[in-house]
Amino acid sequence: MRRGVVPRGYRRRVHDAYDRPRSPWRWPITGAVRRRPPFPLGRRHRPVVLDGLFAAGYVALFSVSTFERVPDGDAGTAVAWGLLLAGMGLPLAVRRLWPVPVFGVVLVLGVVSALLDAVRDPFAGAAFALYTVALTVPGVRWVSTRTIGLVSAVVIIGSAMAGPAAGFVRGFPYPVLLFGATLMGGSWTIGRAVRERRTYVARTAEDAARRAVTDERLRIARELHDVVAHSMTLITVKAGIADHVADQHPQEARAALREIESVSRGALTEMRHMLGVLRAETVAEPDRDDLHPAPGLARLPELAEGAAVAGVRVELDVRDVEGLPEGLELSAYRIVQEALTNVVRHAAPARCRVVVRGSRGAVRIEVTDDGPGARVLPAAAESAPGHGLAGMRERVAMYGGEFAAGPRPEGGFAVSARLPYESGGRAL
Repeated sequence: MRRGVVPRGYRRRVHDAYDRPRSPWRWPITGAVRRRPPFPLGRRHRPVVLDGLFAAGYVALFSVSTFERVPDGDAGTAVAWGLLLAGMGLPLAVRRLWPVPVFGVVLVLGVVSALLDAVRDPFAGAAFALYTVALTVPGVRWVSTRTIGLVSAVVIIGSAMAGPAAGFVRGFPYPVLLFGATLMGGSWTIGRAVRERRTYVARTAEDAARRAVTDERLRIARELHDVVAHSMTLITVKAGIADHVADQHPQEARAALREIESVSRGALTEMRHMLGVLRAETVAEPDRDDLHPAPGLARLPELAEGAAVAGVRVELDVRDVEGLPEGLELSAYRIVQEALTNVVRHAAPARCRVVVRGSRGAVRIEVTDDGPGARVLPAAAESAPGHGLAGMRERVAMYGGEFAAGPRPEGGFAVSARLPYESGGRAL
């Protein structure tokens, strides 16, 4: 085996211990290991190395107090106690991989050590292994802290009281029992607290990622609606006109079909541009030929021409809108686009006035029409996210602005919005 290369199969066990939930009550089946190429020891395996160093330090630390009490010349006792101490300490090196088996081994050997008076403090290793169980095993959450601490301490210290160390322990049983119970219970409590904190952090990160995905879906849905709804409304109106005049006025029908072709081509082009932008946000090297500037207020005359095709005469009044933030200008354009779409859909033929005026720190938008009477929109249209009036309201809310929409007393419908921004050109 090459130096600096971890054996095949070791990587999977480490990967399972740190990245993938598995049953902690079973020893792993090492035979079913998928072949993987060798890899250098990296940051992922540093905890295992640290655990190995800790286990070696544990054995070295307690070996001093253990071997100094071995009778002179009793090599058999020295070997037995050394093996017992190694069995209590070395399994801690793999405590993250198999927490429950390691805790069981250390606890049993701690009891044996207490009975033989081999190790003076047999509950230290068991407490550390118990901490790992509390930290990594989700299925024992129902076990109380006091139960774990008291049972473990009573088992080990009771064994010590029954063994050769009985005279040592009986001298002060209550302090030792209290120390053991506190150590075991404290290990369990700290492990559960750390686990719950990690679970909370992971759940918070998942919720944030889920909210980000939802927000992105709403943004895409809103952009698709703004691109498609306006054009489809114009196409629907012109298709109805073409069908109505096809027999008696074929020239007008052909003109309507040409308008449908023009509007559909424009909608398809804008959709391709938008998809190119979305693709650029997820691909490292986007195709720059597919990227185009987002529509701004300079394209309002195109919206007016499209509405005129559907029978809505639009009067534009756009002033002092130079140097606006790009995102705010796009939102203003989409608000006007959606308002005109509603006019075409609900009030055509009619007259419409669009006023967009920039002032110090804000842009005001007003879209009014003189359509026939008040229009009552369905409740679903008001509450559906990213569509219609709700979509306009969301865009205004993004900038902390003001939005209002409703019928006019003199007839028709009015949409007004105010989008604030900092005077330096940055949206609030």
